[in-house]
Amino acid sequence: MMRIGELSKKTGATPRALRYYEEQGLLTAERRGNGYREYAPNAVATVETIRSLLDLGMPSSLIKDVLPCTVGERSEAACPDLLRQVATLRDDVRVRAARFAAIDASLSSYLTANA
Repeated sequence: MMRIGELSKKTGATPRALRYYEEQGLLTAERRGNGYREYAPNAVATVETIRSLLDLGMPSSLIKDVLPCTVGERSEAACPDLLRQVATLRDDVRVRAARFAAIDASLSSYLTANA
């Protein structure tokens, strides 16, 4: 078991972020009599997964549903449906990436023409 400071140090997530993940139901901790949070050793992998999914632009409400499919608590009934949601999110990211690439090309062309 580890306290919030140790989990923060191991994952790079701030204690505030860890408390937020807990509030959102993404991370669990046991409370000791003194009020300290204690996290299981697998919390490091869970936090790393949460951070990766957030970096991909996934909202925390979807992460809550996706997380069990990523950490070994797979629900065969839920995961295929979630995979479709993740695929939709990925497709949206690809569309936005293509739009940004077009903007980048346009700006580069403008800069080259006016240099």
